[in-house]
Amino acid sequence: MQNNMGSTGSSERLSVEENEEEEMSRVAISTLKAKEEEIEKKKMEVKQKVELQLGRAEEETRRLTHIWEELEVLTDPMRKEVGIVRKKIDMANKELKPLGQSCQKKEKEYKEALEAFNEKSKEKAQLVTTLMEILAESEKLRMKKLEELNKIMESIR
Repeated sequence: MQNNMGSTGSSERLSVEENEEEEMSRVAISTLKAKEEEIEKKKMEVKQKVELQLGRAEEETRRLTHIWEELEVLTDPMRKEVGIVRKKIDMANKELKPLGQSCQKKEKEYKEALEAFNEKSKEKAQLVTTLMEILAESEKLRMKKLEELNKIMESIR
């Protein structure tokens, strides 16, 4: 009987140990599940934060894209106008070059003509002065001759 008792005691111990092991397993599994749930909960929180940030980033991207499009539209007509004005300036420069050369040539011709005109004017003025002197001298001589002739005529009477 003792054997039976010894085996009963040992089987009770085994049963208690098994119960304890089972309880420990349950506690470990329960703890593991709780940690898994906590990890999953934190994972969901992080996922929500990421989705929120992605939503903000997408909204920012849309706003920046809109601003970029407005800038493109805004600068495009200005770029065209600038290009047109620059082409006109280039054309004006091309037209100005020969006009400037022509102007310089005509200015040179004008200066030469003015110089020739002034020289001829001086020459004419000198000739007029000489003519006036000659006419005055001639008049004097004729008056003198007339006086002589007049004296001769008076003496003849």
